Amino acid sequence: MDTANLILRNKVSRRKFITGVSAGMGATAAVAFASGCGSDDSSNATTTAAPTTTAAPNAEATDIAILNFALNLEYLEAEFYLRAVTGAGLAAADIGTAPGAVTGGTTAVPFQTPSIQEYAVEIAGHEQLHVQELRATITALGGTPADRPAIDLQASFIAAATAAGVANASSFNPFADENSFLLGAFIFEDVGVTAYNGAAPLITNKTAVLPAAGGIVAVEAYHAGLVRSLIVALGGATLTAADQISALRGAASSVATGALSAEVAPSSSTLVPADPNTSVGYARTTDQVLHIVYLGATAGVVTKGGFYPNGMTGTIVASAS
Repeated sequence: MDTANLILRNKVSRRKFITGVSAGMGATAAVAFASGCGSDDSSNATTTAAPTTTAAPNAEATDIAILNFALNLEYLEAEFYLRAVTGAGLAAADIGTAPGAVTGGTTAVPFQTPSIQEYAVEIAGHEQLHVQELRATITALGGTPADRPAIDLQASFIAAATAAGVANASSFNPFADENSFLLGAFIFEDVGVTAYNGAAPLITNKTAVLPAAGGIVAVEAYHAGLVRSLIVALGGATLTAADQISALRGAASSVATGALSAEVAPSSSTLVPADPNTSVGYARTTDQVLHIVYLGATAGVVTKGGFYPNGMTGTIVASAS
């Protein structure tokens, strides 16, 4: 089944998803997935990203900063998945007025397994809707959604694979085949879940913002579990590479705290990355997340690099350690 038909078939479930997420927020993110796939960056991006600031009172300013941090992560995931299934990224309406360019991902993944292609299409729709929902929520709170930052989906993957010690790292391309796509997805999904878990206690608006964030992290956790399960089922070199990536994430987030960061590599006995004593999912601070996505392997302040060559946009853009 071709991608266009898969997207069309999923329009109803997309609409249901929007309705469910938006109902708790009163937001205006009800846009069907099929209308949101943009063109390449020659028509909707500039070459540099302009940092966005927001002006709001204390508590709301904190919530807006957290939501914009989450929005930056969702931009990355949405661009990755949309480009994997269509070869094009987010629409101009979803990326702000001065978006950064996206490098890489101009050709869709040549999926060989129909079910994996269907999973990719579904996740792409979810991530696009997460971007739309977060932008709408930030606006409803009186803030300004951060513009999409410059995103690297090419050299960053090679750098990450090289740092992790993955075989043939110098030519790693997550859009080359479905196994490489799953490894690319694995890099993001677990990080997203731990980032939302870490940010949840900092949210001050418990009636509007927290339920929406909780709803998004639940979906991200489903994504992460699916990707981990598929990688474990494949086994072999793909599973070995995932283990190496897991170790790299743990090392990168550890330099922000000075202590080993909990990281559970996927295996037949550890599909779910949870504390073995409590079965509670792990959380990461914004510093830890930034060290991972900026590929900052040494202790100290990081402001850009890796998947965000010019840094994130918004307020939380640099680590403190």
